[in-house]
Amino acid sequence: MNKTANSEPRYHDILIAGGGCAGLSLALRLADAYKVAVLAKFSLTECSTYYAQGGISAVFDEKHDSIESHIEDTLIAGAGLCDPKIVHLTVSRGRENIEWLRSQGVNFTERVSASGKKQLHLNQEGGHSHRRIVHTDDATGKAVSLSLIEKAKSHPNITLLEYHHMVELITATKLGESPQRILGAYVLDSMLGRVYAIAAKIVVLATGGANKVYLYSTNPHTASGDGIALAWRAGCRVANMEFMQFHPTCLYHPNAHSFLISEAIRGEGGRLILPNGERFMRRYDARMELAPRDIVARAIDSEIKKHGIDCVYLDISHQPRDFIKKHFPTIYMQCLELDLDIGQQPIPVVPAAHYTCGGVITDINARTDIPGLYAIGETACTGLHGANRMASNSLLECLVFSAQAENDIRNRIADIPRPGKLPEWDESQVTNSDEEVLINHNWDELRRSMWDYVGIVRTNKRLERAMNRVVMLKAEIAEYYGQFRISPDLLELRNLVTVAELIIRCAQLRKESRGLHYTQDYPLPDNSRPPSNSILLPERFGRG
Repeated sequence: MNKTANSEPRYHDILIAGGGCAGLSLALRLADAYKVAVLAKFSLTECSTYYAQGGISAVFDEKHDSIESHIEDTLIAGAGLCDPKIVHLTVSRGRENIEWLRSQGVNFTERVSASGKKQLHLNQEGGHSHRRIVHTDDATGKAVSLSLIEKAKSHPNITLLEYHHMVELITATKLGESPQRILGAYVLDSMLGRVYAIAAKIVVLATGGANKVYLYSTNPHTASGDGIALAWRAGCRVANMEFMQFHPTCLYHPNAHSFLISEAIRGEGGRLILPNGERFMRRYDARMELAPRDIVARAIDSEIKKHGIDCVYLDISHQPRDFIKKHFPTIYMQCLELDLDIGQQPIPVVPAAHYTCGGVITDINARTDIPGLYAIGETACTGLHGANRMASNSLLECLVFSAQAENDIRNRIADIPRPGKLPEWDESQVTNSDEEVLINHNWDELRRSMWDYVGIVRTNKRLERAMNRVVMLKAEIAEYYGQFRISPDLLELRNLVTVAELIIRCAQLRKESRGLHYTQDYPLPDNSRPPSNSILLPERFGRG
């Protein structure tokens, strides 16, 4: 039976931070043999998985598609920085992981073939040369999330701790012990306002991305880069944080915040147009609307700035209304509630921060630099995405690397000693905050600075300005953190300012334009040498 938030379990074999596809799939894979705790900052449905619309890429149409084609598309989208071995591993495991999800109760959209046989319906999205996107209408993430949550809630070996925030990782070196290994973490029960330690043989970071660092994002408010910041402060390397993906089409409407318009609409013939009805993508790429996300987002950003307009439009109204309602029921109804009939009108759209392609460096088994500490999903930098993630490869990565982590953990956990009693969280030198306005002010300034200076198009001067502000904010936040009792907002702000610094430092290291990183000072890729990752070492830059 799942424990409630106030039961304060002090030991678990495996502690997982994050209740999305990556975290819950790993918990379910391991729960037959081990006691697993899953932390969720808010409710389990407040995660990026739940809001994912498009689907999961996997090769099912072997007559027209192939593993080799999926690999090639991924490598092209990644602009020379993908790890071919990781790409091959991930793509080749697509079909088996879709079948695993079906065994967990996920129902994907099907169609009836010409021979009368039921088959998975496959969409096509930007960067993909074939139809290979398995989906549940236009709410795939919701179907995956609810199925995994239901399975986890009924499992006796899984403890779900909602409204619990990971505060800091506890390692052997922090306690003056050796050799270095993970021992557990301090967690905040935000319902009770209490911090306590959970010991664990294995800790897994599956906290998602860091797109809340930007003013406008398609992500839920949980995406504050917690796992990346936690791992960095604990001493793990981080890489490729400059590659922050902006989804080309977020709904532009005063009463709709962060509502994504799925890439699948473009896959089904949606056209990007200017207010006068002109299609503009032909000026940027021969693939037009089906170009990879970095190209489409920059094209939209360029057109908005060139014409001085607020948005561009995505038009699917040339398709029959029944087709639109059948394929995009969520988007259709959401827009209709805003008096926008996409069967007759184009959809106003703008780019918004969407996905963190970099993160904590991991190996092929999801291991980080600290023994016993793993990172999976958007938190990790596996080598799959390179300089630009291809559409619908994200949930695939979550599934494949949860399986990789599962196998590695099973092989290692028996040899790991159970941690002893961990020190209690010390609040003897802090008081309750009397200046909450500082958090709100710093929060707003940080996100606006990142949006203005470290967005879709960058320059050296913009990056320098952003760094100056981040250094100042980081000092203010550190002082505040040291004086007052922690809160969920303070924890997220502290993590976000760390992530902002990592993004800027990586961007400053890259003296070229590649994938999602475009700078006017170096507008072309540097092909004079093999492309390399932007790797940050805590010892060099400080862990902050």
